[in-house]
Amino acid sequence: MPGVVYDFCEGRGGKYPHEFLKGWTGTLVVDAYAGYDATMSLEGRKTANCLAHARRKFDELVKANASTVATQAIGRIAWLYRIEADARDLSCEQRLQVRQERSKPLWEEMHAWLRLERTRVPDGSAIAKAIDYSLNHWQALSEFLKDGAVPVDNNWIENQMRPWGLGRKNWLFIGSQLAGERAAVVMSLLQSAKLHGHDPFAYLKDVLTRLPTQLNSRIEELLPHRWQRAG
Repeated sequence: MPGVVYDFCEGRGGKYPHEFLKGWTGTLVVDAYAGYDATMSLEGRKTANCLAHARRKFDELVKANASTVATQAIGRIAWLYRIEADARDLSCEQRLQVRQERSKPLWEEMHAWLRLERTRVPDGSAIAKAIDYSLNHWQALSEFLKDGAVPVDNNWIENQMRPWGLGRKNWLFIGSQLAGERAAVVMSLLQSAKLHGHDPFAYLKDVLTRLPTQLNSRIEELLPHRWQRAG
């Protein structure tokens, strides 16, 4: 069942994702942050890297008008995103088939092209670093070609984080560890309610009204994916 879960942590150390993902297996779309490496190396887990992060390295050079190679890379990636747009509403099986038929040839061509261009640019240059980022993470960047359920990037997740990232400039301090954990729970419920098409205010008001008298055995009825307005 789809949902949004926030976890409040005091830092970015690898112990936090390790604890949060305890008992979980599957494929996780992440950036190349090294703090995830130990956790994702466990059996039953796969890392898929985010194409948007790789694209960003080239986009920064395009905006600075600093590299024609970066401009070409952005163009190649754009074709992949066009295919993703066409496959957005398909089932996972159908999406995988589209990716295999249309995206994989472009992806393999781009890989060969990046390797060639890397031999033509100076070591240590900005474009060399951008190319190296993609080549060094190519296997994890390629996971979307193996599983139709794996998104090509984690932009959707970042969009769920953005309201709180912007808000913290106004909130400044969360108060305490416990306050942060409570805020994460409320944020998880509100964003999950939105994900299921509920009005967040109406959902939270109804839940808080019913909560004091709700039987513990029926508490799951108040979760966003099961909630129905009282009355």
